[in-house]
Formats: sequence, structure tokens, C-alpha cells
Amino acid sequence: MAELRIGIVGCAGRMGRMLVKTIAETDGAVVAGGTERAGSEHVGADLGTLAGLPALNVAAGDDADLLFAGVDAVLDFTTPKASLAHAKLAARHHKVHIVGTTGMGADDVAALRRAAADTAIVFAPNMSLGVNLLLALAEQAARALGDDWDIEIVEMHHRMKVDAPSGTALGLGRAAAKGRGVDLDEVAVRSRDGVTGARKPGTIGFATLRGGDVVGEHHMLFASAGERIELNHIATDRAIFARGAVRAALWAKGKPAGLYSMKDVLGL
Repeated sequence: MAELRIGIVGCAGRMGRMLVKTIAETDGAVVAGGTERAGSEHVGADLGTLAGLPALNVAAGDDADLLFAGVDAVLDFTTPKASLAHAKLAARHHKVHIVGTTGMGADDVAALRRAAADTAIVFAPNMSLGVNLLLALAEQAARALGDDWDIEIVEMHHRMKVDAPSGTALGLGRAAAKGRGVDLDEVAVRSRDGVTGARKPGTIGFATLRGGDVVGEHHMLFASAGERIELNHIATDRAIFARGAVRAALWAKGKPAGLYSMKDVLGL
């Protein structure tokens, strides 16, 4: 079976370098290209060297359209605006697009869905196996427990993270809302300050912490009178996200056009 030729947008960033390393170590996959923004000092650099590996004889470019044209799949952990532009390129060239970008809103996801009419796109705010198992458990728990159980989601990430709450925290909220048969936007409480009054029944609360070099921690609490259930996931290495993304790309090869999630990839 031919190796899957995978490209990376944002190949010189922390996540991009991890993706290069993971692809290079994965059977059935090969690093086939990468891009950085025009004018970046990393344009022209060997992707293997950027990732701390022996040279791969694949140079970083600055033309995303050319990248999509020349590979089988592209891994994308960039920004919502960039990912939507890349999704259009994936649709134009009918190439697999794996999107792990966080901070995507409902309109962004709708745009991904439109692009996915012409190609296979896998979108997940968190690509790790553990987190996606947690999402499934969150939905099941919310469905099983009544509205007298309060739901709170606490997340912490490194000081450089720019969006809050994290995409994974919002994903947990959406999973819980789905389990309850409600719209997250109608029940979410994203901040509390001052005299807020008693907690409104049925709401889903979020708390955000930022500091240090924390890769990612998510804590989901279901609290009722006399008892509490906690579902937790702690990430200690970004490699878990890279491994999930590469697994998603290999899974999506040959799949019909459509917008998929990691639940599809993992068969959850």
C-alpha cells in the first residue's frame, strides 16, 4: 500500500514540528511538504532539521495552494481564519484536511461543513484519544443524570494560549448539552464576578485558568446534594495531539466527502 503523503501548515511552530516528527515515525505516512507564512525565516528550511530530525529533503514553503495540490492530506493546527481558507483549498483539490484548530465558532464549523461537501475533513478541537473518550463519557453522564446535577467545567493551559475557554472545554460543554437535549449557547455560563445570585438550575459553567507551561488539563464536575462525580483528563505531552492527527489522516484516506470527528475516527 502506498504511503500517505502528508503536509503540515504552520510547520515551524511547536505543534508543526511535533507533527513532522510524528509523521516521520509513523508507518504508512511520509512527510511530503509544509508551509509557513510568507517572509518567515523558516521558509526554505528542511522540515526534518526544524523538527530535530535528520534532513528529510523536504523544504518549508509559503504557498498553501501548492502544498494542497501536491499531497494526499494536510494537518492544520493554525487559526480559525487560516483553517477556513485551507478548507477551501482542500475542497478545491479534493484532499483530506485534518483540523485541530481551537477557537472555532458555530459559523466557522458551518463553513467547514460547506467545504466538506467536496472532500473529507476531520475536525476536532482536541485530537487525543483520552479526551475523545472523555467527551463520550460526558454526554452519557449528562444524559443519565437529572437537571438537579450541576455541571461545571474547569480547564487550565499554558500562559501563551490565546482563546478561552479552550476548544476542548467547549466540546465537553456541547457533549453535556447534547446529553441533556439542550443548546449549549442557551445554558452556558462563561464567567462569574461579584454578587451573581444563586446558581441557575440547568446551566453549564466554565472556569478558565492560564499559567506556566501547562499542556492541558480539563476537569468536569457533576455535583448534586450529597455527592459529586468528576471526569478528568491531564495532558503532559503535545505528542498525543500529533498522534491523533496522523491517525485521523490515515483513517480518512479514501473516505467519502463529509465533515468527520474523532468519534468517527475512533469508532466511538
